[in-house]
Amino acid sequence: MTKQKILVSGSLVYDKIMNFNGRLKDHIMMDKIHKLSVSFVVDKLKINFGGTAGNIGYNLKLLGLEPIIISQAGDDFSNYQKWLLKNKISLAEIKIIKHKNTASANIITDRDDNQITVLHLETMGVAARIKEEKIRKMGKIDLAIVSPGNKEDMLKGVQVYKKIGIEYIADPGQQIPVFNNQEMKSFIKGAKVLIVNDYEFELISRKIKATRQQIEKMMEILIITYGADGSEIYNNGKVIKIEAVRPKKNVDPTGAGDAYRAGLIKGLIDGWELKKCGELAAWVAKHAVEHYGTQEHKFSYKVDFKG
Repeated sequence: MTKQKILVSGSLVYDKIMNFNGRLKDHIMMDKIHKLSVSFVVDKLKINFGGTAGNIGYNLKLLGLEPIIISQAGDDFSNYQKWLLKNKISLAEIKIIKHKNTASANIITDRDDNQITVLHLETMGVAARIKEEKIRKMGKIDLAIVSPGNKEDMLKGVQVYKKIGIEYIADPGQQIPVFNNQEMKSFIKGAKVLIVNDYEFELISRKIKATRQQIEKMMEILIITYGADGSEIYNNGKVIKIEAVRPKKNVDPTGAGDAYRAGLIKGLIDGWELKKCGELAAWVAKHAVEHYGTQEHKFSYKVDFKG
């Protein structure tokens, strides 16, 4: 049986994940924000394989799908490359940029799961060049997801998918600030799904000067996530509330959003009702929270998912 193919564009990143045992808000004085100077002592530090494309692709593979990662990496990619090959994830559409290092992220997470991320773009600043001819030669594509990565690739990916007729998920995330009003409208309009957290949704709403009801009409499905408070799925004027799945242990939330997206994709291409799609997404997300790192978990959804 041919596996369902999913195009996953976004970033490949070396994550330096750090846990801060306090609360970030306790160390930031809002009345002195114009002279911000803070220092945090972290309890743990580990370098992991990460990035939106890498994380989503990893979870899709666990769900029995065939992710095709479209991204870029640098001269230091060999260890990540071996990891992807070990997990039988295709490297065919990963562009290696010589004389640059793979993008890296320094992520501090506090005890309330609030995060501060500092991203060094490196290769992410160079477009992978998504080409229509190449996509057409891939044969049947079941779905695409356009996640935070190189801005040119994000906009080009959406343009190509619309032209070819490939349904896509718009996942602008941390790249929302780099889009102007028209670029953002073009990115989300016509998507099968727009998925963002509540903070990101507010950024989009302000950027394009539109209400939630107006934004809903621009795509088939709107999903707003709220971390430990679950998520909401808007479709055809109705809202479906999805509860978060409580993890066995709360280790680190980094990567949970990418895991959620993979679970959502699995449900959508299998034709499940939206509530069940959201429940699988929440179930996959909890596995990332239970581990220190975004690609450290394993699961068998056919055995363990009770949706």
